[in-house]
Amino acid sequence: MARQMGQSLPLKTVETLTTTSFLFAGLGDETLLQDLDHLALVTEKLYSNRPVYTAFRPQDWLDYLYVVVEGGPVIMRSTPLDRVIAMTYPGGCFGMRNLPVGFGSVARSFPSLVEAYKTTDVIKVPVQTVQALYDQSETFRQRYMLLFELREKFQYHLLNCSTYPPQAVAALLRALIYQERSLGGLAVQPQAQSYCFDLPIDLIARACQLNHRTVEQVLKGLTKAGYIQTNKASESASDQVEVVDPEGLKEVYGATRDKVSWWPLK
Repeated sequence: MARQMGQSLPLKTVETLTTTSFLFAGLGDETLLQDLDHLALVTEKLYSNRPVYTAFRPQDWLDYLYVVVEGGPVIMRSTPLDRVIAMTYPGGCFGMRNLPVGFGSVARSFPSLVEAYKTTDVIKVPVQTVQALYDQSETFRQRYMLLFELREKFQYHLLNCSTYPPQAVAALLRALIYQERSLGGLAVQPQAQSYCFDLPIDLIARACQLNHRTVEQVLKGLTKAGYIQTNKASESASDQVEVVDPEGLKEVYGATRDKVSWWPLK
């Protein structure tokens, strides 16, 4: 996301921030954003398989909030099970729980690696700006608190499902759908009736603690049953998973072993 430095840079970056991000949407008239120094907002490209930071280190705080503009997703991996416990797509942001702002000072956990699963363009917003907006803008403050809630609910979906593969994968998809709906699908999900995610099999396996072969079989079953559509016909295909029946997916999410007729293993 490289851009030429110049007079238009801060205006362009603020415009991107306030039109593509859930947290900053519609806040372009805020004096704090208008008066930002041209070097305050940092645009950066995060490359895949390179750590961004390790979250929840004792007394170790970030200097920036990361707003995802394009690419991704950005994931958080817990230790020691190496399980994916958070996914951030364009329109969202990450780093809130590692800033001393709002609930950040109490939302601590075990050290966890944060990395871009695929190349990601981000805007880094200084913690001083985040704190000032949190103090002065009720809209910003409500959205900021919602982001903490969504992180907890995402993990809740993953932790409160069985090891039954169809339900485990459905739990992940329901968690992502809930997250997108709560964020309003800003600039990410143009169709209200379906939800499309860049969701490689490896990422599903790490989130659901399943092996890759099992995930492939579940996706085939969900596709045949009409819940999703995928583009995994060949190795060169993209990793897009489109949930075309999000309401029907609730049946799989709440299913027990004798309720999913298309799953061959009982």
